[in-house]
Amino acid sequence: MQETRRLSPDEMDERRIVYPESNNRALVNRFRDLRTRLLEKSGGNNFTMVVSGTKAGAGASFVALNLGAAFAFDQAKTAVIIDCNLREPSLHSTLDVLPEAGLTDFLDEPDLDISRILYPTGIPRLRLIPAGSRRENPGEFFTSFRMKQFLMAVRRRYPDRFIILDTAPVTESPDARILSEICDYAMLVVPHGGVTPSLVEDAAAAFNPKKFVGAVING
Repeated sequence: MQETRRLSPDEMDERRIVYPESNNRALVNRFRDLRTRLLEKSGGNNFTMVVSGTKAGAGASFVALNLGAAFAFDQAKTAVIIDCNLREPSLHSTLDVLPEAGLTDFLDEPDLDISRILYPTGIPRLRLIPAGSRRENPGEFFTSFRMKQFLMAVRRRYPDRFIILDTAPVTESPDARILSEICDYAMLVVPHGGVTPSLVEDAAAAFNPKKFVGAVING
């Protein structure tokens, strides 16, 4: 897929998206370190991972997007971020993408090719799959056999691609827990000083401990 446009450094800074030449070295290095830790855990293999917040506004979309951007630093790797927050999708707006179709459309239409819902983001080697036009009853989409087939197909089709699912807060919706069952890993985003320790514990406990890779403090 050719890049139809490329976000400028100013546009990346405005959207708080990391890139190799960014002056915000602390932020770039944090996401590089997170990427390295995940690669060590996966043995360098590509994987699928759910990113969810402890509550709305925790910054899950921010972390998911920047983690995808960090994987795309490497010219030998690509990443795709899938907006699975069907109630409040935001990634298409952040990236100025005007989608004609997205995830729910693909799950609804068996004949729709995956390439129709993969959009360039303006960031080299990073693609977006937006939420789609239908957003009611998301649990029905995520528990479907077609959702599992979809993730398997994306992974087979792009063996060098890391797949990150941005989801609704795990404390407010079952979506993240449901999706984590068909993904390799799950990560929790915790707003700095914004939640109680007991809420963090409850949120982490929602995930299978074998798949839970830990929490990221945002703020």
